[in-house]
Amino acid sequence: QVQLVESGGGLVQAGGSLSRSCVASGSIFSIDFMGWYRQAPGKQRELVADITSGGVTNYADSVKGRFTISRDNAKKTVSLQMNSLRPEDTGAYHCNAKVRPQIWRSWGDYWGQGTQVTVSS
Repeated sequence: QVQLVESGGGLVQAGGSLSRSCVASGSIFSIDFMGWYRQAPGKQRELVADITSGGVTNYADSVKGRFTISRDNAKKTVSLQMNSLRPEDTGAYHCNAKVRPQIWRSWGDYWGQGTQVTVSS
């Protein structure tokens, strides 16, 4: 069973910084993309940033220049450094990974439990 366990997040004032981390564990043969999604109240879940196993990053336009995603393949972790936070960054942030649990199994999407990030104005 694959598990994604998140840490970090919380409450911060506008202009402040927060970091999130996520570690994958369990039966894992390979991990492709790892990333972060967020969901604000009344809105659909949206991609914040993701990163390939080779380190190629992709960001939502709204966070470019403020957020930085990174990963450690050996430790199976992905991190998100969030700077210059804005009230509109508020939402539940979820870690996501595209994982192949065993070589004979297909790729699947796995999600962390999600943690609230609240940015006050």
